[in-house]
Amino acid sequence: MARNEDFLVKVSKTEAVSAALPVQEYWLPLSNLDLMLPPVDFCVFFCYDHVDVTFASTVVTLKKALADTLAPYYAFAGEITTNSLGEPELLCNNYGVEFSEARAYVNLHDLDLYRLEKSIYRLFPEKKRGVMAVQATELNCGSLIVTCRVHHRIADAYSANLFFVSWAESARSMPISVVPSFRRSLLSSRHPPKHSPSMDELYMPLPSVSSPPKPKRNPDSSDLDEFVSRVFYVAASKIDEIQCLASSEYSRVTKLEAFCAFLWKLTAKTEQKSGGARKAALGIVIDGRTRLGDNGVNNMGSYIGNVLTAPFRQCEMAELVRNPLGSVAREVHGVIETGASKEHFMGLIDWIEAQRPKPITPKAYWVNDGPAVMVSSGRRFPVREVDFGWGPPALGSYYFSEWGSPMGYVMPMPSATVDGDWVVYTVLPRRVIHVITEEAADMFRPMTNQYLTGHTV
Repeated sequence: MARNEDFLVKVSKTEAVSAALPVQEYWLPLSNLDLMLPPVDFCVFFCYDHVDVTFASTVVTLKKALADTLAPYYAFAGEITTNSLGEPELLCNNYGVEFSEARAYVNLHDLDLYRLEKSIYRLFPEKKRGVMAVQATELNCGSLIVTCRVHHRIADAYSANLFFVSWAESARSMPISVVPSFRRSLLSSRHPPKHSPSMDELYMPLPSVSSPPKPKRNPDSSDLDEFVSRVFYVAASKIDEIQCLASSEYSRVTKLEAFCAFLWKLTAKTEQKSGGARKAALGIVIDGRTRLGDNGVNNMGSYIGNVLTAPFRQCEMAELVRNPLGSVAREVHGVIETGASKEHFMGLIDWIEAQRPKPITPKAYWVNDGPAVMVSSGRRFPVREVDFGWGPPALGSYYFSEWGSPMGYVMPMPSATVDGDWVVYTVLPRRVIHVITEEAADMFRPMTNQYLTGHTV
């Protein structure tokens, strides 16, 4: 079926929705781990198929619940400013969240959900000020798409997930299940600071080099180096299959480790075919909340902010292609183990403190001497819980409208309709996409609209 790529979108109204309760204005410093992130936004979208209430009613519900949720989540209603050292800082002034109402003259089932740059991308709101912007878009068929744009230095995916669930709970007149915490002291550096020399291998201050080359992005280009966004659907049976292949009687790997190993081998095949670089890199984003929290006064489960590290490893492409999946999965496990301890996160916090006020960055994002991909697990994405009162989404996913790194990005998330299945969002060069679709078409299936009804793609 041909997809509608030229549909009209009209924004009828935009206003800032502030917290329902008064918020005392004050400055909230960013943590050292916040400062590690570049000044980019990430986007999230939720598709609701055939909503049974009027669009006007959905907008009233969304706005009221948003105002209620911003009272405890006041950081999302603030603005980014700069302190005397030139570092970013958050002014909690209850500016609000920019909320837009729009109409898209297209049916949900006619949208191209595989190539998001041809469809959903057009529905993301502009963010002129503040930390967050939201757009509610009504479609011809009565469906609804809610899109959000969030400043990454204020929140990571985990933080955003807490916010979305609380927003949905408020819309259903339920008390929020998690009271957010903004205690920056939980991520304070130690005195005296202490860090491993390995931090210099994983991170670097930005002034030591020029700006990283931004990957080219043009959805209409045929350039194989062009970065494009694609969404794949992966059945649970395929995930179980590669997990079985990567495991042995003595060593059982996780689903994520098997997936990363499989993807790493595919990435290595990309340049092997073109006779280019000799090494391929894999990075993995690791959440440190379970490493730093103690389930007591330092419980990190409700912390809002960035608690991430991004270790990576480069391996010879010939070895990655030649070695069995289990061997590559052990390499993946080694990458994860690099950042999977409390000492790693505390050392990273101390290392960043020693560099301030210089901006710093993970070295993984600068790898450009061979194919490279960063995997960020979104398997805790609570897509089914983002129910504002008219049912859970038929589809939800994260999205980067600006990916300023020569390293690709992949995020597996749970299916909203079929238990165990994954939705996999990717930002990769066309040459990598070509290898994925040629070499692993039985596993990476391009997202189609059949998924919205819960049918296996």
